[in-house]
Amino acid sequence: MGKSCTAVFTNMVMITDRSTGKVLVQCRTQNWKGPAFPGGHVEPRESFTDSAIREVKEETGLTIWNLRLCGQMHWVNMDNDERYIVNLYKTEDFNGELISMHEEGENKWMTLDEFRNAPSENTAVQYLPIFMGEYNEAFCAWRENEPYKLEYR
Repeated sequence: MGKSCTAVFTNMVMITDRSTGKVLVQCRTQNWKGPAFPGGHVEPRESFTDSAIREVKEETGLTIWNLRLCGQMHWVNMDNDERYIVNLYKTEDFNGELISMHEEGENKWMTLDEFRNAPSENTAVQYLPIFMGEYNEAFCAWRENEPYKLEYR
């Protein structure tokens, strides 16, 4: 039998406003700085979809539904075999009052071009090919203090 590994499951949701074509972006100021779509960790005994709905509500104040799974971002730390898996969803169905500021950062609507061109220390913009249906998965095997390369599949 193979060696076991530890896995962390998270989610990220691209919410598009049908009337403007803009997407909801969280300009993160915490660990993972820069623009990203809202989301977070899956709690024990919680479904992936339910965790995405809960995280968006907590971080933005919006209630979302009709989520479509676009694919996954899959990170593997080659030094300790830890995995970090991000389930990527999208929806155009939401209601509620947007919270402009959250402890994670400012929430605001942007065009996809604004999102692509915003300064960032994180890799969220690299997830766009999955959100846009070009690929199902991005995979990255990485080591501490070494450059990484995403492989789309």
